[in-house]
Amino acid sequence: MQEPPPHRISRPIIPPPVQALGWAVAMWLVAWVWPELTVRFPGQTVLAGILAASGLGIDLVSVARFFRQRTTINPFKPEAASHLVVSGLYRYTRNPMYFGMLLVLCGWAVWLGHLIAAAGPVLFAIVLTRLQILAEEAALEARFGQEYRDYKARVRRWI
Repeated sequence: MQEPPPHRISRPIIPPPVQALGWAVAMWLVAWVWPELTVRFPGQTVLAGILAASGLGIDLVSVARFFRQRTTINPFKPEAASHLVVSGLYRYTRNPMYFGMLLVLCGWAVWLGHLIAAAGPVLFAIVLTRLQILAEEAALEARFGQEYRDYKARVRRWI
């Protein structure tokens, strides 16, 4: 996916957790409207639980890292960050909080077992990148300059 020029990146208006909740509701509605596209398989509930619990754990650990470094987790004000967090899970992904939300949605998709609803996590990642992450990256690059560019070169956006 080609990134838009920085001057065309809009500021987000919906917090990422609310976006994830919206996708979860949309996935449920799709499964409810077309129940004939639901599939079941052995271990489905366990797999769904593992994915969702992993996502929640990643979110909690990632938020705790921000608190430990005393920097903002406000998705509307990334330019207010006092520190560039690059340790812990941030060594592997620039967006572990969003990755955690993605895993929760993957768990929800597995639990629903619906063929169309399974597209929800993928669409969430695409839309979140476009509406949230690109704006955050531009703000962090403006705030931290070369330090952030070096970090971006070392660590992937998602995984």
